[in-house]
Amino acid sequence: MRRRTPPPPSPLPQRDGVDPVRVRLPGEGRWATVREHLVERLSAGDGVVERMFEEGLFFGADGQPLGRDTAYEPGMFVWFHRERADEVPVPFELGIVHRDEHIVVADKPHFLATTPRGSHITQTALARLRRELDLPALGAAHRLDRLTAGLVLFVVRPEERGAYQTLFRDKRVRKEYEAVAPYDPALTLPTTVGSRIVKERGEMAAREVPGEPNAVSRIELVEHRDDGLGWYRLLPSTGQTHQLRVHMNALGVPILGDPLYPRVADPVPAGDFRRPLQLLARALEFTDPVTGVEHRFRSGRTLGAWDSYADWAGQ
Repeated sequence: MRRRTPPPPSPLPQRDGVDPVRVRLPGEGRWATVREHLVERLSAGDGVVERMFEEGLFFGADGQPLGRDTAYEPGMFVWFHRERADEVPVPFELGIVHRDEHIVVADKPHFLATTPRGSHITQTALARLRRELDLPALGAAHRLDRLTAGLVLFVVRPEERGAYQTLFRDKRVRKEYEAVAPYDPALTLPTTVGSRIVKERGEMAAREVPGEPNAVSRIELVEHRDDGLGWYRLLPSTGQTHQLRVHMNALGVPILGDPLYPRVADPVPAGDFRRPLQLLARALEFTDPVTGVEHRFRSGRTLGAWDSYADWAGQ
């Protein structure tokens, strides 16, 4: 089996804790220049790629800017920093639960994305940690939804990242979540929910479809109150996108503050941090694949709707 040749190192530094974008040109193509390919690949007819070439913002492996007429070379690597619109700062602290020479465990607030993606670039946990801890090589071992708060594992050394990512892939991490949702006395708990969940590219919400289950969650009721709210412990044994949100909705008790389930709500304006999703990644437990240490981490965050529903609902 042929080993894939690793890409050359980036000629561009990080910017605000964010890596430059790397593009590899296809092995075959009809394009005469790099510009022609990138206009077709990256542009939506807005002229951004053309302007970036005029300003010398695309670079080759030698660190030199590419010109408008640079010839197309199959397999060539191109680097650039993506254009970013101003982002609304997420005004909540990003806590650190644990830090050593191998890993950083962050306690992420609601509304902060884990890694740069889409319109969330610098306002992400990864970019913040790289800047605040001066760890430019820091990488994420897994992701947590932007709207979900709680524990996220990051890896300090790139050469060790695969070992920690494999823990999640092989389901060797025990994850515990908490949620606040309506209480239904007719619902028999604890229960284990298994279904097949798919999320199509471009669709905001995931959905359950017929077929062999690829998502399994144990749902437990911790406590309920006279105001109709329940406090739940959620134990996923798989990691499909929106899995816990989909399964709670399927049980008839959608998580409070969920803008997608049971129905997709109107978009919330940027900067509206009211009524956060009442879902918290409370605990992570695993055997460190590098040191052999048994780790047990717990989030120090709370769910506002359980502490005071009136305050949460009235925000």
